[in-house]
Amino acid sequence: MPAIRPVGHEDRLSLVEHLDELRTRIILCIVAFVLAFSLCYWQNDRILDIINKPLDHAHRVDCKQPKKADDALERSGCFDQAVGKYLKASGPALALSARTLGDVAADGSVSARARAQALASARALRAAAVEAEKAAALTPKATGRQPVTLGVTEPFLTTITVSAYAALLLALPFILWQLYAFILPAFSNEERRVAVPLMTLVPVLFICGVVFGYFLALPRAVSFLQNYNDGAFDILVQAKDYYRFCTLLLAAMGVLFQIPVGVLAIVRLRILTVKQLRSYRGYALILFAVVAAVVTPTPDPFTMLIAMAPLVVLYEVSLVLAKVFEPKGPPRFGFLADDDEDEDDPDGDEPDDGPHAAAYAPDGGAARRPDELD
Repeated sequence: MPAIRPVGHEDRLSLVEHLDELRTRIILCIVAFVLAFSLCYWQNDRILDIINKPLDHAHRVDCKQPKKADDALERSGCFDQAVGKYLKASGPALALSARTLGDVAADGSVSARARAQALASARALRAAAVEAEKAAALTPKATGRQPVTLGVTEPFLTTITVSAYAALLLALPFILWQLYAFILPAFSNEERRVAVPLMTLVPVLFICGVVFGYFLALPRAVSFLQNYNDGAFDILVQAKDYYRFCTLLLAAMGVLFQIPVGVLAIVRLRILTVKQLRSYRGYALILFAVVAAVVTPTPDPFTMLIAMAPLVVLYEVSLVLAKVFEPKGPPRFGFLADDDEDEDDPDGDEPDDGPHAAAYAPDGGAARRPDELD
């Protein structure tokens, strides 16, 4: 079935058959996306909790050190926790006081008026103890916060959008396989042996980039941006803006992890050679440093180095793989031929061995025939 397996390179299909195959593959991609979206929408609360964790940790403070809570809302959260602890401690104290007054009222040496006041106070203290325990149970467990919504339809639309992004990521390997299967017939058997592993790396590297961005780049970026000069603002984050930021950042990390694919494609197309890419290593390191500084906008260099390290490793690994798969034979572009000539004669001192080599002397003057030496 052509929608499941790629068409052979030797197969000959008409235009209608190609369009029919394309339609079938598009339908399969849509079905896969719908199934993935159904699963993600069913588990949307878990997905939202996963995405909200970096924001929650960015605003979570240790209330034992209140000086670190510069944001007014963070101080409010610490105040709620302090009140909750007070109520939790006051409940047993009120209950103990109520029992003490009950014992006083049971003493026969107490006057009737004092006994009545003691019983009334004991009942009030017991009721206060019950209410204190109820209020203590409502104390927030942490000072972190979640994104806010401002529109009537924003909670629903935001949930749909996040579920769609997660479904696209989940269905990405199948969608890319359908794309590969449609274009693979254009490659010969020799080209296919190189193209298939190269295209298989794309979803794998993209998912690795997303995982790296979520666990390392995103938490540090959110923490720095949300806590920057937070004493001057009441920081509230709108849900759609936060999820858009997370999506763009994770997508950027997924694209950056495609460095091996880009390097292999450049070498296979004979745009640049492996030796030239190695000579440009310094420029690549500067580019990686700038990208790491933008993706993780924190003031400490340690965080930037952590984000930069996988990019450098991927670049070096790409050069090794490109050396293995570097094509042989004449280059496609003229400037590569000039570079190859320069590699053979880096100083330009060796004379040309071509048919016109005798026309010139090493010192720049005209060369003379042996019979002219006399």
